Amino acid sequence: MPYRYLEEVAIADVAFEAWGRDLGELFEAAALATFEVMVDLEGVESKVVKEIELENEEMDRLLYDWLSELVYLKDAEAMLFSRFQVRIKGDGRYRLRAEAMGEEIDQARHRLRADVKAVTYHLFYLKKTEEGYRARVVLDI
Repeated sequence: MPYRYLEEVAIADVAFEAWGRDLGELFEAAALATFEVMVDLEGVESKVVKEIELENEEMDRLLYDWLSELVYLKDAEAMLFSRFQVRIKGDGRYRLRAEAMGEEIDQARHRLRADVKAVTYHLFYLKKTEEGYRARVVLDI
């Protein structure tokens, strides 16, 4: 798994670290970690594809925007996602083009867990490493 939960970081919230060889891989891992908090991903089918485009001058704020957009779609459209394809280009501004694949929430079929209310800036970071990129995120549940 390209992420791990950090139980010692946030007691009332959920924290995780995610990583990837490039920004796209990191953003995909962070999205998976976010939805794994909410639902058993094995039960979420890829019936619907949502195309998402975002841009920001800073790559860390783009990650925040990306995860916030996914939480918004969960709330506004009752969607759960289990697969992601993210492409990011940067030339002074970072541009994200992504597909989030999933389906509408079915409480009878999906094994729901905690409800993520928001992404926070508490202990939030995204940094380039020798292996690629690494981020820490704390989710408000």
